[in-house]
Amino acid sequence: MKQRIGILLDRATFNGIPRGKTGYESLRMYNKAANQLRLQPFYMTLNTIKGKTALGYTLHGRRYRLVRLTIPGVTHNRDITVSKANSSKLSKLAESTILYNRINRFSKHRIHRILLTDPQVAKLLPYTVAFSKSNLERLMFNHSTLFIKPTRGSVGDGIVKITKKNDGLWEIHLKKGKPLRKSKKQTQAFLRNFIGNRTYIIQEAIPLALYKKRPYDLRVSVQRGADGHWKLTGMVGKVAAKGRHVTNVAKGGKVRRCEELFLESGFPFNETKEAIQKSALQLAQYLGGKIPHLADIGFDLGLDRDGNVKFIEMNARDQRITFKKAKLFQTFYKTYLTPLQYGKYLLETKKGKKGPV
Repeated sequence: MKQRIGILLDRATFNGIPRGKTGYESLRMYNKAANQLRLQPFYMTLNTIKGKTALGYTLHGRRYRLVRLTIPGVTHNRDITVSKANSSKLSKLAESTILYNRINRFSKHRIHRILLTDPQVAKLLPYTVAFSKSNLERLMFNHSTLFIKPTRGSVGDGIVKITKKNDGLWEIHLKKGKPLRKSKKQTQAFLRNFIGNRTYIIQEAIPLALYKKRPYDLRVSVQRGADGHWKLTGMVGKVAAKGRHVTNVAKGGKVRRCEELFLESGFPFNETKEAIQKSALQLAQYLGGKIPHLADIGFDLGLDRDGNVKFIEMNARDQRITFKKAKLFQTFYKTYLTPLQYGKYLLETKKGKKGPV
């Protein structure tokens, strides 16, 4: 008899199940992993939950059947909850199930402040402050290149890069194309107007290692697995498109295997891979001790020109698609298998509220 496990999806993904239109979420991978673990996935979304039951999809043969069932004892959260109404529904759901990765949308500034409290982890961080007029003036005096980033956002949207040139002017890189050139005061005024009432951070630029003269960083998947502890399930490189200042695949970035990138940069593969693994696990273990129920993370980590590992940001709902695009199909599958192994661990040990969640 297979144990049932819940997978909470956002509404658009859930509604696309009958048509096979589930975006970046591969239900085929979930089903394959669940079958290997003798689990039966029950796909839910917040607006179909009533009390201790939910209207959701189960797979029967090759077809999905919409049924109302009791909410499973353990649920993996793959929904990003933004509104207060949905946050309230999520809290209510957590009363009926062990809900792991319960909160998966965080302010970049909050994560940075948490990491700063550990002296060892803090060594991996670029200098970062909240955006303000005084902070911008101070950092522009001390740094020649800065990134201005929204505290909440994804796929590189809204990120601005500013660089001081030899003539004293500053280049403002918004999107692909020719940057704007302005004086220091004009740059500050432009950024204040561009940001308006939104919340942003200012971050010193990491001099990222280059691949064919283009900067790259690494997507590193770190997840809790079958024993409840963190493990690194994969890493892959993202190379910025020509003329871009972000590496996001959605902004034209190209995926490359780490072997190819490290060779181009002159970094020894095994030593560099071990350093990345050590740093990623260190970050995950520390954040996991500070944020309840954290279980499934995609880190963006950079290597500077000397091969030192640097933290860029954390994604608590990793889309995993970079591994597939790099044709790392076994790794892609592992990123679905590992969190379900953790779900099975929770089902079998019932340590969801006491153990490492």
